[in-house]
Amino acid sequence: MSLYDQGLDRQAANFTALSPVSFVERSAEVYAELPAVIHGARRYSWARLRDRSARLAAALRALGVARGSTVSVMLPNTPEMIEAHYAVPALNAVLNTLNTRLDAPLLAWQMNHCEAAVLITDREFAPVIGPALRLLREQHGRTPVVIDVADSEYTGPGECLGAHEYEALLAAHAPLARLEGPADEWDAIAVSYTSGTTGEPKGVVTHHRGAYLNAVCNAVTWTMPNFPVYLWTLPLFHCNGWCFAWTVAMLGGTQVCLRRVEAPAILAAMREHGVDHYCAAPIVHNLLVSAPAEWRAGIAQKVRGMVAGAAPPAAMIEGMAQIGFDLTHVYGLTEVYGPAAVAVKRPGWASQSLSEQARLNGRQGVRYPLQEGMTVLDPETMAPTPADGQAMGEIMFRGNLVMKGYLKNPAATAKAFEGGWFHTGDLAVMESDRYVKIRDRSKDIIISGGENISSLEVEDALYRHPAVLACAVVARPDPKWGESPLAYVETRAGAAVTAAELIAHCKGLLAGYKVPKEIRFEPIPKTSTGKIQKFQLRERAKSSSAIE
Repeated sequence: MSLYDQGLDRQAANFTALSPVSFVERSAEVYAELPAVIHGARRYSWARLRDRSARLAAALRALGVARGSTVSVMLPNTPEMIEAHYAVPALNAVLNTLNTRLDAPLLAWQMNHCEAAVLITDREFAPVIGPALRLLREQHGRTPVVIDVADSEYTGPGECLGAHEYEALLAAHAPLARLEGPADEWDAIAVSYTSGTTGEPKGVVTHHRGAYLNAVCNAVTWTMPNFPVYLWTLPLFHCNGWCFAWTVAMLGGTQVCLRRVEAPAILAAMREHGVDHYCAAPIVHNLLVSAPAEWRAGIAQKVRGMVAGAAPPAAMIEGMAQIGFDLTHVYGLTEVYGPAAVAVKRPGWASQSLSEQARLNGRQGVRYPLQEGMTVLDPETMAPTPADGQAMGEIMFRGNLVMKGYLKNPAATAKAFEGGWFHTGDLAVMESDRYVKIRDRSKDIIISGGENISSLEVEDALYRHPAVLACAVVARPDPKWGESPLAYVETRAGAAVTAAELIAHCKGLLAGYKVPKEIRFEPIPKTSTGKIQKFQLRERAKSSSAIE
């Protein structure tokens, strides 16, 4: 035993398990009267938000929720969704945020897989949740307690499905004396499901320690000040909103809720409430770039956006700069709590041309300060690739911002953690300054005549045409080359462009073999978070790589 192990024990006075729940208690104590949530006509201070969250926790406890219980939620970005992020972890229970665009069979499958004891659901989703609950009961014999939310800002149809109404339930319970969190910071805080485009989705289990550290990292990475005004354009069901409900709690900020993510509503909220931070996938930022200038009138404050979910095209980064929005590019996956890497802007970059700044900022960058490792390795040999910007390998992470594993799937967990690193599946190069740049998902590389073509590179060229609002490039079968690039394109409102014009545009930016052989002007399928679903496009194209 070391000298420093004697009489220096861990105890209540000098050790507390890390949990983001503690941020809520601190803000309620220190910033009690400051605004915490804005939603339509509703305004909650930090004291009031903490009180509501503690009442929800007390109500859930009375319903039998305890350590290891799962509480599923089917909610848009409303105060009730934020309160669930504070109340459920306070009971050491596990939060399961359901994607509001899923169908009934998949919702039923997920709630059964994570053994949901309680479901909190907004009335708007009754048409899909009703059938999901029937399937859950009939196929799996599971009947969770259902709590209905009648949001003040929703006036559409939707029946109540459960025995409890949210506001009445809160009113019936005194708040817990304290939102405490777990005894062990390794305990699960959430289970989030991957898309499952083929086969069953995987349940990504995250822990209190990682959520706490990633919430801190968000603030450090973005140099967020105290009292930010944060707009919920990112769905809170997606990776628990990248941990930002906990980040804003740490900083005593204000969260502005939006049920619908539309450019007029986003810009109106920014103007009315002085929003200075928001997060979104590239397609949402593109909506703001494309919006008429009069929609942005009156936004005098500096607005900072964070982009992730897909590699941002350089043209979008340039467009954000041109309208005066400061953009930070982060990278991550559900398995690393959302963002776990950032394209840190170095001081010297400001003197570069706008085009070069966009290139530098478009990289996936370097690991978050509290993530222990991020590198590019050969997935077969696990050897590091040289930092030459050419040699391709797979991005891998290790550290506290990595999931516990996949729920009830030890084989997938073991495969993901082979060699002591989390394997992302993203192919990238390491540049000379040690910044990582994605070349493609392994399944999205197009192999034409033996040459590898990055679909992202081709998309970046297309996005540089002013008529292109969204695009996606996949492989199509080619009798001569095996595969060749096929581009799906959506144009901006009022813009006109032909396939020949876009192909000529690409020829000025790309090597000949990388230029799309065909352009299709068709709607591009997207997830609720704005990610383009290339597997559907590969199926449309009858691509030889139509797998996921």
